[in-house]
Amino acid sequence: MHQARLRLVGPPPFVFAFLLPLILGGTAITAQAQDKPTKSRKTTKTEAKATDKTAVRFTRVPDRGIQPQALVDGTGRLHLVYLGDDPQAANVYYVHQAAGAEAFSPPLRVNSQAGSAIAVGSIRGAHFALGQGNRVHVCWNGSNKAEPRGPGKYDSPFLYTRQAADQPAFEPQRAMNGTHFGLDGGGSVAADADGHVYVVWHSGDGTGEDNRRVWIAHSDNDGQEFAAPQIADAEKNGVCGCCGLRAFTDRQGTVYVLYRAAREQRHRDMFLLTSMNHGQSFEAIQTDRWLVANCPMSSQSLVDTGDAVLAAWETAGEIQVSRIDKKSRELAQPANPAGTSKNRKHPAMAVNGKGETLLVWVEGSSWEKGGSLAWQIFNEKGRPTSQKGRLEGAIPVWSFAAVYAEPDDSFVILH
Repeated sequence: MHQARLRLVGPPPFVFAFLLPLILGGTAITAQAQDKPTKSRKTTKTEAKATDKTAVRFTRVPDRGIQPQALVDGTGRLHLVYLGDDPQAANVYYVHQAAGAEAFSPPLRVNSQAGSAIAVGSIRGAHFALGQGNRVHVCWNGSNKAEPRGPGKYDSPFLYTRQAADQPAFEPQRAMNGTHFGLDGGGSVAADADGHVYVVWHSGDGTGEDNRRVWIAHSDNDGQEFAAPQIADAEKNGVCGCCGLRAFTDRQGTVYVLYRAAREQRHRDMFLLTSMNHGQSFEAIQTDRWLVANCPMSSQSLVDTGDAVLAAWETAGEIQVSRIDKKSRELAQPANPAGTSKNRKHPAMAVNGKGETLLVWVEGSSWEKGGSLAWQIFNEKGRPTSQKGRLEGAIPVWSFAAVYAEPDDSFVILH
């Protein structure tokens, strides 16, 4: 049984840019964006010293792919997963690139059944995590072509695969949701260096968002076998049907799941689930409130800073960022980046070796419409530098941006 202790985090906060230093411990910077493909990952430290600014580069996703997800392992190797081909029946691709290399590896198709992923909505695509020995674990919502099918209207499976152990390929995809169909918004996957893998999604029984639940399947042998799915949200707050969720493990093995609730189909508040016993039980913390009837199709981001985990999400068209203390698991007062916008979505974050945090998000996107890329950096003390930026029209339809830190502490934004 998954049991949770509910802690409410105050009334809706008043969030101002001056609160960010208390939360992030990061700096803001502005750079001129080059809207063209960049293959090299080489950035010289002499350039960074000459300008006294952290270098920020922009690059297109390979093959004009969309919905990038990026992670860098302990060796400095970049791992990148993205979607391509037909948005209604997409394919998941994986590439990697060693630190200092000139180009990405040839793309590998992750899904064993062609066209079994979906890009429409920007919220149902692939998530991935690095597990034991930097093994790649990937999950995604199945398309209308994906097998096996379930009963009812929303009958697509929730799919998972992992990198093969003895060859540059991925194992045949597996349906993880068992008899729990009714998918809509996307799920996520988390993994740690000890072989624990957590596949997380939300689904319902067709009776409304109030009855949607967060499900988790746990493996303790690096994804070879999974236990039967269990409910993670013991406190039944519903789940926003067309919203995504984000799963994450920190360096100490704590499991985090950030998702949007849907009580009475209008209380679309953010909740954070945390587990310190490998997903056997979860504690629920309400991180933000939002009273809205329609589904915002929102997503989240989580990143480890060393002594804390940063969480980012959308509320009322604004990006909120909060620091989660690893020991107490308490959240700091949420804050939002500088500037004003009525439609900020899809946050992503990365932290470099100097403790700087780069936050990137999308502005102006909507159904069947791309948007602009915006970003801001905060230094290790949480103070904004002179650098921040916006790249007009850089986000394709059904997409968003990803960011990662290089071994030399520069940042790269993929779009």
